[in-house]
Amino acid sequence: MNANLQTLIANVGFPITLSMYLLIRIEGKLSKLTDSINELSKNILNIK
Repeated sequence: MNANLQTLIANVGFPITLSMYLLIRIEGKLSKLTDSINELSKNILNIK
């Protein structure tokens, strides 16, 4: 992956590569956050 990363940086530039990296990392965290919010909503409904 290191060689691919260096190739991306050379071809499309640092800002685009950095943006792609951050979006990939954030995607997993957003998925976990969505699951947590859904679980919280279910728990709140069960309390009522």
